[in-house]
Amino acid sequence: MAEPHEPQRWTPARIEDGPLVTGQGRFLDDLDPLPGTLVAAVVRSTRPHARLRGVDLSRARAHPGVAAVVGPDEVVAALRAFPLSTGAAMPYYPTGTDKVRFVGEPIAVVVATDRYTAEDAAELVAVDYEPLDVVVDPRAALAPDAPLLHEDAGSNVATDRTFSFGPVDEAFARAAHVVEGEYDFPRYSSVPMECYSVIAEWRDGADGPSVEAWANFHGPFTMVPVMAAALGLPTSRLRLHVPADIGGSFGIKSGIYPYVVLMALASRHSGTPVRWSEDRIEHLLASSAGADRVMRFAAAVGAEGEVLALKADLVDNVGAYLRPPEPSTLYRCFGNITGPYRIGAVQIRARAVVTNRMPVGLNRGFGGQQLYFGLERLMDAVAEATGLDVVEVRRRNLVGSFPHETPTGGVYDSGDYAAAVDLAVRNADLVELRARQDEVRAAGGLYGIGVALVVDPSGTNIGYVGLATPAEQRRPGRDKSGSTEHVRVSVDMQGVVTVVLGSVPQGQGHATVARKVAADRLGLPVDQVRVVVDMDTATTPWTVTSGSYSSRFAPLVTSAVVQAADRIGETVRAAGSVLLGVAAEELELADGTVRHRGDPGRAVQFRHASGVVHWDPGALPEGTPARLYEDVAFTPHGVRAATADDRINSSLCYGFVAEVVAVAIDPDTYEITVDRVSSVHDAGTVLNQQLLDGQVHGALTHALGGAMYEELTYAASGQPTSATFLDYLCPTSAETAYDLRTDHVVSPSPLTPLGAKGCGEGSSMSFPAAFANAVADALRPAGVAITRLPLHGDVLHQLLEKNEKEATPWH
Repeated sequence: MAEPHEPQRWTPARIEDGPLVTGQGRFLDDLDPLPGTLVAAVVRSTRPHARLRGVDLSRARAHPGVAAVVGPDEVVAALRAFPLSTGAAMPYYPTGTDKVRFVGEPIAVVVATDRYTAEDAAELVAVDYEPLDVVVDPRAALAPDAPLLHEDAGSNVATDRTFSFGPVDEAFARAAHVVEGEYDFPRYSSVPMECYSVIAEWRDGADGPSVEAWANFHGPFTMVPVMAAALGLPTSRLRLHVPADIGGSFGIKSGIYPYVVLMALASRHSGTPVRWSEDRIEHLLASSAGADRVMRFAAAVGAEGEVLALKADLVDNVGAYLRPPEPSTLYRCFGNITGPYRIGAVQIRARAVVTNRMPVGLNRGFGGQQLYFGLERLMDAVAEATGLDVVEVRRRNLVGSFPHETPTGGVYDSGDYAAAVDLAVRNADLVELRARQDEVRAAGGLYGIGVALVVDPSGTNIGYVGLATPAEQRRPGRDKSGSTEHVRVSVDMQGVVTVVLGSVPQGQGHATVARKVAADRLGLPVDQVRVVVDMDTATTPWTVTSGSYSSRFAPLVTSAVVQAADRIGETVRAAGSVLLGVAAEELELADGTVRHRGDPGRAVQFRHASGVVHWDPGALPEGTPARLYEDVAFTPHGVRAATADDRINSSLCYGFVAEVVAVAIDPDTYEITVDRVSSVHDAGTVLNQQLLDGQVHGALTHALGGAMYEELTYAASGQPTSATFLDYLCPTSAETAYDLRTDHVVSPSPLTPLGAKGCGEGSSMSFPAAFANAVADALRPAGVAITRLPLHGDVLHQLLEKNEKEATPWH
């Protein structure tokens, strides 16, 4: 049951901000960790699909200042294809080898004394292309006669699985209404301020080769064994450093790992460390983006508007290669595919297809933006078919009791969805908005109100990747599961506490929260706690699931901090009992002291008690370890591998977002203006109100980009048409000057020590759907259907003037 939120106590400002706003950030370009580092430039394909008849590196190698040039032959000779999540015959290397399959795909790397020389020499690499037919549309890629990107696969379908849970056919047979919709979600990036950056060194030591690399890589560390396998090294021989500041990621920088491997190979050939920094055009051409998806939904609906069953046919366009961790976008939200609704039966078809576009991967909201765009547009269609208000039809279908298990295996841990919806509607002043809409329409204008409700998963269970493989093909004993997160907490001889995180933050404020959590558990002022966020896989505690993705920090990292701090606290209390002459059970940690619970004046300083452990361990009570150093891996129960019938609880915790969006559309120019947004979040216990607000505001802006402006577009020829900021538009502060009303309810999770859930992705999933619903509402009098994003004046002009082309048939 949700608790009414209370005003948050004053919390200290983010400790991360000072260095960043004073120019003291530690980005990779600021670091020079290895002497003698040379600089690399990447030669990229200018063709979307072509056979490589020859790559002549001789002129580049002869250019003054060039130390090495690596091309397809060197890649094939030294590297293995990256291991894939499925058995698809679609080998993926960090460069094209037999063919190139998208514009921007690496072909060669030039290593030289400086970037200017490397770029000049890169222009001397001669590539002999044999052009091939191109396919960029995922529907067209499904056709039997479509050009094949990977001939050995025999198809452009990289994975195709069908799932059924519950009596789907029976529900559709008895439904009062069958409501269907087909929707397109766009491919867009997160345009972090800092592009990719890598420094790598290959070393041939007496005990064998090894690679040490620095990269602005945000995780997940499931990519470490993928990199090691490509290099032919055990994971212990690949050491990866991540600096404290990485200039934003939002998931995009998990896709840097092929370049880590490529620069390691370049280092092997040059005999020196190699540095490469990506420019903005390279980033928009060839880094990563969230998958664009085409999807069909159908709902079996009862006479009272209740959704009895759901069918979903999902096709993700993964680009030229099924790059790990794909096809994860299809499965990350598997447990919550029914959203916040009581839907008893589900049928899913999940396909990933390859096309001549940049490969895709993680992006904020990972899988959720795509899912909820289709599901929430469908719920509006259900409202229209039943004659119900869009809010009322959702209320009638909301999950009402917790824990709630979905047909696909998700277990929603806590919530009060109805309370959050009521708060969002009340804060939006929906009655006033409806009156405003009537006035605008009466004057000949266009005004719409949209709603979207989403379940916000956090603490991903990586076991969902197993769903891409049929149960009968999964190898016994090789299951995957888990949401483990690892931290290290220690106390020095002066009583200063150090917390080492393996979560690799990218601006979320992890250090601020971790410091406060540790300080609270140990009864210390926050300035007596320091947090280390640099990652060194050789010394920093981490697990294969570590990383800053899928809103893992609040439910998982803080839980590990709590456990580690509590263990430290037990030892400090035992040491305090020596100084105070009372049993440790009678002591508490508060106000920087170890004190008697019943007599607070009887106390010693925390630093003095911890000093006993360092300086006089022989005095400790029998059985107390002389140890103020704890490594803790928090592993929640109930997060297991997929079952034999393909059910999985794909995340540990499930939050909730209710969003109301109002838009005005100029009837002459079709320019869309966001007028008001009411956004209510339930992220469990709020650990820091400032950071929660920041996540909501940031997610809304990110979502606004994908809803109205941002799209990585391609011509039918396969050439990118949005490779610069002249063509790839991002929202600015001017576009976020709408009436924003944020709020929250609190439903503590019973699965985490602090009751916290994640909150980093919510509005990135809900706003695009709510915005589309609002635009559809505004255009309803014109009879225009909204089935895709982004939406802006040009798109509305096409729709209203009936100029939109017929969609490619879907096979």
